[in-house]
Amino acid sequence: MYVFVKKKQQKNAENGSMLYKNILKLIVTIGMGLSATFLLPIAIGVHYGEHFVNFLIFDAIFFLTNFIFYLFVYNHKVILSIKEGILSVNLIWILLGIAGGTPLYLYSDVSVAQAFFEAISGFTTTGATIYTDIEALPKMILMHRSLMHWIGGIGIVVLSVGLLSLINPNGSLTLFKAESTGIKLEKITPKIKDTAISIWNIYLLITAACAFLLILEGMSFFDAINHAFSTISTGGFSTKNASIGYFAESPYILWTLTFFMFISGINFLAHLKLVNGDTIGYKSEEFVWYSILFVIISVVLAFIVAIQGNMSWFAALTHASFNVISVLTTTGFASLDYELWGPFAVTLIFIAMLVGGNAGSTSGGIKVIRFVLGAKLAIAEIKKILHPNAIINVYINQSTISSGVISATFGFFLLFILTNAVVVVYLFSNGYDALTAISTAIACVGNVGPGFGKVGPAQNYAFFSSVDLGVLSVAMIIGRLEIYTFFLIFIPRFWKKF
Repeated sequence: MYVFVKKKQQKNAENGSMLYKNILKLIVTIGMGLSATFLLPIAIGVHYGEHFVNFLIFDAIFFLTNFIFYLFVYNHKVILSIKEGILSVNLIWILLGIAGGTPLYLYSDVSVAQAFFEAISGFTTTGATIYTDIEALPKMILMHRSLMHWIGGIGIVVLSVGLLSLINPNGSLTLFKAESTGIKLEKITPKIKDTAISIWNIYLLITAACAFLLILEGMSFFDAINHAFSTISTGGFSTKNASIGYFAESPYILWTLTFFMFISGINFLAHLKLVNGDTIGYKSEEFVWYSILFVIISVVLAFIVAIQGNMSWFAALTHASFNVISVLTTTGFASLDYELWGPFAVTLIFIAMLVGGNAGSTSGGIKVIRFVLGAKLAIAEIKKILHPNAIINVYINQSTISSGVISATFGFFLLFILTNAVVVVYLFSNGYDALTAISTAIACVGNVGPGFGKVGPAQNYAFFSSVDLGVLSVAMIIGRLEIYTFFLIFIPRFWKKF
């Protein structure tokens, strides 16, 4: 008996060591990769003659710290289990918040909580900001904010899968599953690392195309790169205090950004399939309903604005389309203050805020596919009441949806509502008005950015206390991880099962 217990304890110790090494190697590898990307804003600082030394020193220390830890696990082969993948994803966000927030703390008059909030807002592509005078920031910090968007947009986990191929040649699907958006992950190449690399190539190509057109339309090279980063990532950080309102006189810029926000809200696997000559991704029910929602809400809002007599029909359609797709994809740009359009307009924008983009896109929100599935299930339940003995299945794109996917989807709805309710109660109990509390919760958990009231498109998050910003930072992480991945670590059974 003693030998058996001792062997069991030894095995548990070995498993614990493996878990520790798997997670450590993944995190420090991502840390080194992140450090490399920080050289871009440092280079911007050098180019514009800004005081970049502190940023460079921090980046060097950050890289060396990760590199030293990497040496301890250099020969360890990483094969992630589901448990380790989920733990890694959650720990990565702490790394991102600290790493991304430190340069902000060094170069602007912000608290630690504000810097952490801004970094989390950047990497989660939420776009909520605590800065009141963005144009006063050094250009390297403006680039740093946009770069956080761009990295977080495609998913830090997809990036880590690409890096993981250097550690584990066989690739790993578990980490990709932990943060993959939508109902299910579809592999279209033999190895997940190949899919990740292909998506990154598409992402880079679309970003370059967006920046190129913005330059042709009159933006400076610096502004074009920053706004391309924020647009394709559906993030929303701008280099201007007035956001895109600064460029509102140019309909070409507004329509270009509208187009690129629209395609960034589509499942990136659809774009990848198009490169391979397959357009089926654009024929999905989710894409169809996404397009219909965008067109209907934009046209209705354009009529409302045009009737008010403040602008021509074309200008009204331009601004309506821009702001609708910005909210629908949870980008968070604003060309003007849409709260001034009246209650009905605000209601329509609020609906778009809740819906979000497509699964597998860079946008946040609940996602169109979940609403499509929910509506179809409601219709199916009504039919069952009328025909109790009938077997009625729910189909999406001619495929039967399993009961497991249905349960997971409605579990998501429930957790999304409960998470928002907790944040709303917290904010409301701290003295914020109902409109501000509700829209702030949805804007953070849905990774939208601007809301209504005190966090409207013409406002910012600077008035929140450090504790408030801590709560909202967690809310953004929960939303970015699509809720399940975060809450799993608090379930005792999760730790026992794996």
